[in-house]
Amino acid sequence: MNIFSFTAHFSSEEACKEHFKEERDKIGVVCNKCGCTEHYWIKSRWSYECKSCRSRTSLRSGTIMQGSNLSFMIWYKTMFLLTATEKGFSSKEIQRQLGLKRYEPVWAMVHKLRKAMGNRDSRYSLEGMIEMDEGYFTVESTDIEKAKGKRGRGAAGKSNVAIMAESTQLEDIETGKKTSQCRYFKAKVLETHKANEINHTVENSFAESSIVFTDDSSSYIDISDYVELHISEKSSEELTKETLRWVHITISNAKRNLLGNYHKIKGKYLQLYLNEFVYKLNRRYFGERLFDRLVIAGITGL
Repeated sequence: MNIFSFTAHFSSEEACKEHFKEERDKIGVVCNKCGCTEHYWIKSRWSYECKSCRSRTSLRSGTIMQGSNLSFMIWYKTMFLLTATEKGFSSKEIQRQLGLKRYEPVWAMVHKLRKAMGNRDSRYSLEGMIEMDEGYFTVESTDIEKAKGKRGRGAAGKSNVAIMAESTQLEDIETGKKTSQCRYFKAKVLETHKANEINHTVENSFAESSIVFTDDSSSYIDISDYVELHISEKSSEELTKETLRWVHITISNAKRNLLGNYHKIKGKYLQLYLNEFVYKLNRRYFGERLFDRLVIAGITGL
């Protein structure tokens, strides 16, 4: 959606509310008190009334906007800005674009949207042939981390991230040249490099019928317990360029994206920024529909 169509469709607070209600009605509303799914709509209150127990559910209740004092228009403008470009906007830039005086509500709103993006993607498992590797992302160190002075894995200023990509292996019949075609991705910040955390990530991210390609790290020794087949190869330049091609392209692109847009990211918020990057990457062909998908994520992705 470009700026002209957004302005035409969402020129007022009521237009934003009406659109949000339309999308929520498609998904359905469940009464928090009795679980009934049939409601009356009370427009004067912008609320649903349960046909069974008569309890009311506001339009914001149970969605990403619950508890927020910001208008629907502000939320919609923010969702538009987040989906308008591949690179995205920092919270400070969104505050400037919206003309708001306070930074904190904007920061909280943007992070809620990023959390909803991650929750939406966590509903789906990767399947088929999957590449998996880890990348080290630069983050802003806390005073405690600086004092410890760690080196290597777990070093201050570095966060370890598992990057996973569905990758279909293709071979040219005439030349025999092998390539790969990518589909969907996942990114998970790891607290440690131990096998049990890798196993938990694999169990929650991959379908059991998957075939997984990795390097020969000792942290990956149990992956075969959770998938159909695990193929590991010794780390090499060929492995990076061919077998784990899409993973390493994604790591490189993610680092450039985060560094270029946000400069300094605290480690505890890195997952939220990766949520946004992967969410848009997985929907890279959605075009103008990306805005509508984020509205739906705001309703269902809590």
